[in-house]
Amino acid sequence: MQPVPAITPPPPSRRPRRFARWAVALAVLGAGLGAAPAAQAAASPYQRGPDPTVASIEATRGPFAIAQSTVAASSVSGFRGGTIYYPTSTAEGTFGAVAISPGYTATQTSVAWLGPRLASQGFVVITIDTLSRYDQPASRGTQLLAALDYLRNTSAVRTRIDTNRLAVMGHSMGGGGSLSAANTRPQLQAAIPLTGWHTVKNWSGVRVPTLVVGAENDSIAPVSSHSEPFYTSLPATLDKAYLELNAATHSAPTSANVTIAKYSISWLKRFVDDDTRYEQFLCPAPLASTIQEYRDTCPHS
Repeated sequence: MQPVPAITPPPPSRRPRRFARWAVALAVLGAGLGAAPAAQAAASPYQRGPDPTVASIEATRGPFAIAQSTVAASSVSGFRGGTIYYPTSTAEGTFGAVAISPGYTATQTSVAWLGPRLASQGFVVITIDTLSRYDQPASRGTQLLAALDYLRNTSAVRTRIDTNRLAVMGHSMGGGGSLSAANTRPQLQAAIPLTGWHTVKNWSGVRVPTLVVGAENDSIAPVSSHSEPFYTSLPATLDKAYLELNAATHSAPTSANVTIAKYSISWLKRFVDDDTRYEQFLCPAPLASTIQEYRDTCPHS
């Protein structure tokens, strides 16, 4: 038998999943030497819900019963209120939180379908209205962060949230806002710009795992000048992926979309919850008639 190489755990980090990743790597090595119990013990402490299947991530609702509440604009600062969707039970523990911004001139209703879809999979979700319908991406990014801070610090659901496991999403200028938010706050666990629009094309400073979703027939934020350069500018060492929707337009994320949902769920589960059970849906690169192109940096770290 070959000697087992020494494995030195990484230094402490502000991002708790780093330790979990090291533990998973150690467990995999142990499993190769017949130490099955170690592999079982290495499951992420943030893992929530039953083992996933293709059917479960494509379903309109996940395994968690949910409720929702309205956040009045007059009760918050930094954004213009919104709607919170959350699991009703914390029997399995607290949850990661996701803030979602609409696009230019739009309201939260344009991304409302994502609220219950994600929350029922085990997340606390807030869809926001922006201070102005004409706010630019950088402002929307600031507002996404304000919404996350509200969720974890003062909202009525704050005790349901793990304050270290936060993510941002957005459509169009809201998608550009999610990139701005990720660039501003590297402690975030995930970012998902959906047919994002931003005048900034270089995001080499982002350190947040990012899933860039573009649309083949997008005439408002063409992938050649938005989603593709966003993705390629992200560091090569970053956990990142590029999903281009086949024959889709800029508005694809504004109504229920199975492809957007299943890969957004998988990305959030993988990086917010550090749940490696969802790696199977991301690596190797998925193939489907709804996907024009998919790029990634598999295997994920």
